[in-house]
Amino acid sequence: MEKLEKKALELREWIIRALASAGSGHPGGSLSAIDILTVLYYQEMDITLDNYDQKDRDHFILSKGHAAPALYTVLADKGFFPKEDLLDLRKFGCHLQGHPDRIKTRGVDTSSGSLGQGLSIANGLALAQRLDRIEKKVYILLGDGELQEGQVWEAAMTAAHYKLNNVIAFVDNNGLQIDGTNDEVMGVQNIGKKFAAFNWNVLTADGHDFASLTQAISRAKNYNEGPTVIVCQTNKGKGVSFMEDQVGWHGKAPSQAEAEQALAELKEAF
Repeated sequence: MEKLEKKALELREWIIRALASAGSGHPGGSLSAIDILTVLYYQEMDITLDNYDQKDRDHFILSKGHAAPALYTVLADKGFFPKEDLLDLRKFGCHLQGHPDRIKTRGVDTSSGSLGQGLSIANGLALAQRLDRIEKKVYILLGDGELQEGQVWEAAMTAAHYKLNNVIAFVDNNGLQIDGTNDEVMGVQNIGKKFAAFNWNVLTADGHDFASLTQAISRAKNYNEGPTVIVCQTNKGKGVSFMEDQVGWHGKAPSQAEAEQALAELKEAF
């Protein structure tokens, strides 16, 4: 757990550096999601640079594509492309777009950014794995505000109908979206009950506690009756005091001075 915590802090530093260099992007949702990605990529998922071009591996879909800085930092750290590329985030000619592009960026399993589509793609991958008799998992990260999209619930019905036990979804439940709180914009209360009503296996976890996440993922892997969702309680901007739980940091990059303050806080946490 200690190694995962240190790795997540290191990745948070790169997120801040990349966004400050870009001058635009989404720090809040990237920082709320990075612990989930850390557990998945460094402990749970069978996705490596060596097996990436093979069918017989796990897949990961970042449905909340605006959190691309979190995914990019992980992929760079895992060797899919040089870390120096992170400092060219969103710049003209760089393969690191504001939202993930599987054609441009090695390691990205699916292009995303138009919210609500990821779970449908996950279902397609999961059905293909079943046809190919591949016993691997498809992991997907959804935003809680993204659950306001109707397509998510169409896909939820599909996954349950076909009993896609190889689908494990995470909800980054930080309570905030670009225009305010979820409750103000369009309430998504009782997320777990909603998925349960669609015949999903529902688990909960502290999205910033690695033991909690590990336990939930272990239970999800051992459930064979259908798809599982892990509703993760998180904090927007986690790890940077002036960003935490502040809706204004959904889509605003830090200035150089703010980046230096954020990096100083993260270094103190090591």
